[in-house]
Amino acid sequence: MIQMFTMVDVCDNTGAKQAMVFNVYKGSTARPGKYRLKTAKIGDIVMVTVKKALPNSDFSGGVDRKDRSKRRKAKAVVVRMRMPTRRPDGSYVRFDSNAVVLLDEKNEPRGTRIFGAVARELREKNFMKIVSLAEEVV
Repeated sequence: MIQMFTMVDVCDNTGAKQAMVFNVYKGSTARPGKYRLKTAKIGDIVMVTVKKALPNSDFSGGVDRKDRSKRRKAKAVVVRMRMPTRRPDGSYVRFDSNAVVLLDEKNEPRGTRIFGAVARELREKNFMKIVSLAEEVV
């Protein structure tokens, strides 16, 4: 379950290393009678701000303040989640960390490599490019 202010790892080669979720675009809000807290699962799109990045990447921050604020925000898709996810066959899958892949305007991955395993649920959500770039699909 990924919600607002969750720190996630970035598992592609864009230069970003760690990010914080600040908006959930597509997710569930099932909490009857309470405040509707949006949570994201594997395959949901979130908006993140990059907190740690490599020094020479696009996300490292620049001299101009206006430019820096636009550079550090990005759309991302959740590819790994620590909370167990139930599959239709009754099995569960869980990972060691929460991880995202940064996306561009067309919902294609920004990077050219994806590190680590990704969940099979991404294939059902039509993120085929991410599935093909990943080292392993679990």
